[in-house]
Amino acid sequence: MKIHIVNPSHVSFGVGVITPRWLYVIAAATPPECGDPRLSDETLRPLDLTAIQSGDIVGIGIHTGNALRGYELGRAARDRGAQVIFGGIHATLYPEEARELGGAHAVVLGDGDVAWPRAVRDCMRGALLPLYEGGRIEAGQFRPARWDLLPDAGYMWASVQTVRGCPKHCSFCSVWRTDGQYPRQRGSSPVMEEIVALRRRGYRFIALADDNFYPVSLEDLRLARRRNDARRLAELEAIRAERFALMARLAKLPADSVFFTQITMEAADDPEFLDAMRNAHIKGALVGVESVTPEGLKDVYKGFNSTGEKLVARLRAFREHGLHVLGSFIFGLPSDRAATYAATLDLAQRASVTFAQFVMLTPFPGTVDFQRWEQKMAGDPTRIAGLPLTRHWLIPQGLRPKVYMPHPTMDGDEIRARTQAVWDRFYSLPAVWKRSACVRSLRGRMAFVLISKLYRQMYANTGIATDSARVQRAARWATWLARPCQRLFRAPALPSLQVPAADGLAGLPLVAPPEGVPLN
Repeated sequence: MKIHIVNPSHVSFGVGVITPRWLYVIAAATPPECGDPRLSDETLRPLDLTAIQSGDIVGIGIHTGNALRGYELGRAARDRGAQVIFGGIHATLYPEEARELGGAHAVVLGDGDVAWPRAVRDCMRGALLPLYEGGRIEAGQFRPARWDLLPDAGYMWASVQTVRGCPKHCSFCSVWRTDGQYPRQRGSSPVMEEIVALRRRGYRFIALADDNFYPVSLEDLRLARRRNDARRLAELEAIRAERFALMARLAKLPADSVFFTQITMEAADDPEFLDAMRNAHIKGALVGVESVTPEGLKDVYKGFNSTGEKLVARLRAFREHGLHVLGSFIFGLPSDRAATYAATLDLAQRASVTFAQFVMLTPFPGTVDFQRWEQKMAGDPTRIAGLPLTRHWLIPQGLRPKVYMPHPTMDGDEIRARTQAVWDRFYSLPAVWKRSACVRSLRGRMAFVLISKLYRQMYANTGIATDSARVQRAARWATWLARPCQRLFRAPALPSLQVPAADGLAGLPLVAPPEGVPLN
């Protein structure tokens, strides 16, 4: 009997940008008596189904975007006699769907760090249950990933998680509903141990893959003080202090370390935090701008963001503190008009955003947007391939519309075309070369151009293209660009690197791995 853990994808690029962290966490949670699990990330290459034998256990993690491919693999694995267990955000939301369409024998709901090994052991003794409730475990129970199972030359960036949950409630996001609004924050020591393990393997670019790296804002502290809520204030101050403790230890890592994370706009008003990020080798962050208009921010429940010149100033504040911004913008909001696209492009350029992504509003399960849309679509007879539009993730990839929610002034084709045009202009060669001035050396500027073009191919053309031929063409271009990009990101291994200690303590070696888990 073998354990297989699969990250489904309908497009394979040969090289991944960031390690799918969950895959290696679930590998770490696999009972040691089972031996090393076989990991398959289909963003690298398709799963070899012939490797699955009768009696094997196959774990498949899905989000909404790859659910259909996951169901295809689940049925195929079950046909080969394997026991199939689904998990992930989408399976948590739709466990019955995973059973009916994916051939699941069991489904793990919520965090799998603790529930997955229970399911595997039950399966081994022939007592598998249909559901396993993982819930939201405490940060002390988070599993460190099995980075020793990383394939050689598989990814450009590694990833480490420091906190789960986000206190915001954006209408388009499911995180605050699935992971909770209370930050479950790991202590700095287990985080540092994982990071050093990755640096020992030659990964110097690491994504801090958090729902929100800035879980406590200055406004949160101000409100707690105004309410005279001493208990809440103490909780918030403790969370903030731990953030600074982590960043102080990150600052002690080799100077060529590069971290990237995800953060809310409010951090722009916290210069002390931004300076600590810069000192900690955090070079940039994805910032959810979403909309450049007050009406758009109201659409997505993100009133704590800014618009106009104040938005430009806040985005520039990141750059002034040495942090690059990957700005995330949403098109197709009810308040958007034709002029919104040009205004968004203009603002992104004036605000010195280093990278940007322009996504079309999609109602994902678990979000407020989806809930409202599903209610509005009740009784709508629209079917594609016999499926209701409200189950868009089940529609075959080549038949899916690119815009789902009706817009008051634009049709779907116009929204898609205008979105594509913004991508084209922001990532045109002259625009990319101009932005590359943020890098000093000519070699660095050439690398910036290469990476920008790769990002566009991976995240724009494969997502916005209206036909499968263009998607596959974009995937081939991305594969061609990915190899030289990967060489730019890798660094020599540092096998003797020690874990930087908290202030006042000597350097620490890595803690001993769990029984049965090799260190290298």
